[in-house]
Amino acid sequence: MTLVIAHRGASAYEVENSLAAFQAARRLGADGVELDVHLTADGQPVVHHDPVAGRFPIFRTALRDLEQHRLANGEPIPTLAQALSLLGTEMEVWIEVKTLDPRDDVQLLKVLEEGPARLGYHVHAFDHRIVRRLKDHRPQLDTGVLSASYPMRPLPPVEEAGATTLWQQESLLDADLLEQAHQRGLRVVAWTVDDPDRMRTLLSLGVDALCTNRPDVARQVVG
Repeated sequence: MTLVIAHRGASAYEVENSLAAFQAARRLGADGVELDVHLTADGQPVVHHDPVAGRFPIFRTALRDLEQHRLANGEPIPTLAQALSLLGTEMEVWIEVKTLDPRDDVQLLKVLEEGPARLGYHVHAFDHRIVRRLKDHRPQLDTGVLSASYPMRPLPPVEEAGATTLWQQESLLDADLLEQAHQRGLRVVAWTVDDPDRMRTLLSLGVDALCTNRPDVARQVVG
């Protein structure tokens, strides 16, 4: 069964990476959400895509100061712990770690372990070194790597990182890559796809998940 993953929540309808976007994703039929994480200066994982929030560089700002910033919908930037609590155990959570100092690995894992699903979360990154480190710390953690290219040998980087999921930019995804991945026991997530015709094509190729800003549209396509 192909999963529907709401990209930064239902971000076509609500402010991305907000609690409202995550609530909307559930309401619109998503199986899970994808969200982005940075760590504050005092080591608190927060959910935000960019490294800067308003006038605050996240990695140089303590959480208590970052709380002064408001998203466009008036919400504060959620902590990862708050997002995990909201999503509970009914929704899968796919966490893209944007940056992570090795000294903060354990702190991020601690937040995951204290979440409702404990280590039933999925972690992925463009920086494959982060994925490898977290996997070494917690071998049971489900991990993936992000790719926005199509190298001659696309799958060894996934395996070298100890990951089991390839997050592939949807425009660089074809039947050959999917077949190779499935032969190696790897899953493939297509990101980010909002066009229903493209969703149907990817579905016919056997993609394992669609990451989309419009989970309601994907839900209709997947069924």
